[in-house]
This record gives sequence, structure tokens and C-alpha cells, in this order.
Amino acid sequence: MNGVVWLDKHINQNDTVSLPPIRISSDTARFNYKYPNGNRSALRLTRIVSEIVRLLNGTEAEKNMRWIVMGDDDTVFFTENLIRVLRKYDHEEFYYIGSSSESHIQNIKFSYGMAYGGGGFAISYPLAKALEKMQDRCIQRYPKLYGSDDRIHACMSELGVPLTREVGFHQFDLFGEVLGLLSAHPLAPIVSVHHLDIVDPVFPNMGRVNALKRLMASSKLDSASLTQQSICYDTANKWTVSVSWGYTVQIIRGVLSPRVMEVPMRTFIDWYKRADDKSLAFNTRLISKNACQRPRVYYLSNALPDSALQRTASQYVRWYDMWDPECDWNMRDPSEIEEVIVYKIPDPDRWNKDKAPRRDCCRVLPMKKNDTMVIDVGPCKDDEFIEFSVK
Repeated sequence: MNGVVWLDKHINQNDTVSLPPIRISSDTARFNYKYPNGNRSALRLTRIVSEIVRLLNGTEAEKNMRWIVMGDDDTVFFTENLIRVLRKYDHEEFYYIGSSSESHIQNIKFSYGMAYGGGGFAISYPLAKALEKMQDRCIQRYPKLYGSDDRIHACMSELGVPLTREVGFHQFDLFGEVLGLLSAHPLAPIVSVHHLDIVDPVFPNMGRVNALKRLMASSKLDSASLTQQSICYDTANKWTVSVSWGYTVQIIRGVLSPRVMEVPMRTFIDWYKRADDKSLAFNTRLISKNACQRPRVYYLSNALPDSALQRTASQYVRWYDMWDPECDWNMRDPSEIEEVIVYKIPDPDRWNKDKAPRRDCCRVLPMKKNDTMVIDVGPCKDDEFIEFSVK
């Protein structure tokens, strides 16, 4: 992979070693821009695809070029997962890959068929070359559009290329905690996250950068499984357990079905600051009104390789600021658990295109310490199902 940072003017570069190559995008003064209170930088940004094609034209690097991937300056990519997703598609065909917004209102305002630029999108190189031949003319036909991504979408429509939707690209048109969404991530590799300066830090009581570094630490151990959800039951205590590997563990009193647990809790609100489910473009569920069934949440504290057993060991520690109401149920309180240890064998091939996607299974192991839960996570075995067994 090669990266270029595009700017609108020259800067003084004091550190030329660690920075990626910097390019200055060309002037767009000749193009009309009529969106009320918008920003003309959208014109400059949308033309970057064409400018990359011109930059590469006739060079040795062009011979091996397969995809052009765009992202904002506040987009974070999990690059190994990005490659896993793109590997599924024939780069010699015309592909426009990304995802829509989490906000139903945003998608109505713009389009469900548009790849949102904050979540990032990928364009196969042959399609990028076709776009370069007509993009400037296309831009002139849409002066009233708002952003760079909807201009790309307009040109893709003229080229007759639909959006290929991959749900691991995350626009994050949300406010609040993304806990609910990332703890019940869709069954697909997480590719990108956006708006990290707007949503709460992915780990509480940490700065945004340090929180992201912690998430990246587990990504380095098993990027293919990052935030992938497993659901199991502690039958002795009648608890429901949900593992979002490399991110969180949740323990809930009582038995909640996988059909419920795979739906994200609404720990966030819509981009337009609405708190109802009708404003979101995916299924959500309310945080339980029943004080006894509010989850105990354990955030990743550390993740290490266990080379001797060819597995990873990750530690999740109780977050005490999260929902700790009184409960009069006659059953053990998960609050007695201070930490959760999760063992897992890395599975880099889980998203190969010849494999059908399936959630991992998790198994609660016998407790050796009353305040520590130990869980094994891995591919489901033959005749292993996510069901609560009554003893």
C-alpha cells in the first residue's frame, strides 16, 4: 500500500522522513459551487481520484495499481481488514465499494446509494481511469451538491456503476458512545471508523488518541477478529455473556437470546441529535429499563500473544461508571466479577471468500477465582450452537 496526503497549499515540512508523500491539489476556481453555506473544498477533494490517476499515468507504479481508497483526515483504516474486503472483488472490473451513513435522515438527504467519504470508499483502478476521463465535465453538472462524496456518487451514476456495500466502513454519523455499535458489530471485518473527534473515546476515561492506540494493539494480534461478537451463557449463574473481541465483554443477568444480543444497544444518538430508533438506518435496542438486566461492561485493558499455546490472551476490566443500579433478583450479581480473561487462537483466514461467515462461539470456563471469569473464543465446533442449556 502507498499513501498520499493531499493539501490545498504548501506547508513547511520539518519532518520529511515520517510523513507520507504530500501533494498539492490543483485549483478548482473554474468550477461552480452553489450549495448554501457549503465549502468549495468539496470540489478539490472529489477531484483527488482523477489527480491520482494523472499522477500515476505511465509510471512503473501504475502497472501494479489495483484500487484507489479515499478517506477523510479524521478517518482511521484497519488496513489488513481493508485488504481482506477488497480481495473478494475482481480489481479489473468496475467496483465502487463503501457504505452508507448510520443516520437514516442523512441517507434520505443524500442517498442510500452513496459511499460516505468519512467512512471511506474504494474505487477499482479501471473505474478510476474511466472516472478521470469525464469527472471534470460531470462536476460542472452538479454545482448544487454539498460534498465530495456525493459528487463521486453522481459521476458513478452517470458511469452506471452502483455502490457495492460493505458494512465494515463506518461513517459514524452519531453522537455519544459507540459502545453499543462496536459491541454488536455486523458479521464483517471492521474496515474504518470516522468522526473520532465527535463521538466519545472508544475507551472511557482516556484521551481519544490513547483509546485508539489501545484498540490498535488488539488489532495487531488478530485484526480479522477485531470487535467480532461472540455470545454464550454462564449456565451456573444464568448469565448472558457477549464478547466483542479486542474491545469489550458484557455480562447480563438472565438469559437473552442471540437474536436480541446481536442488535446494538442505543448508547448513541443520531447525527441530528434525535434519540429515537426511527432516525437510524439499522436496528437498535434500548438499554434495558429493568435495572437487573443492565449489562456489566468490561473494557479491554491489555492483550498479549501467548506464543507457547499459539493463542492470544486479552484482559477486560470492569468499568464502574456504567449502570450499577440496585437489583432485588435472587441470583448472583455479575458485579462480583472484576475482570474477564479471554483466550483465542488468531484466525487470519476467517474472511476468505471461500468461507461462509459465521460468528465464533465462546465458552465460559470453570472459575478458579470468584472475581475472574475466563472465556475461550473460537470457531464453533460440530454440533455447537448458541443456546442456553437448562441443567
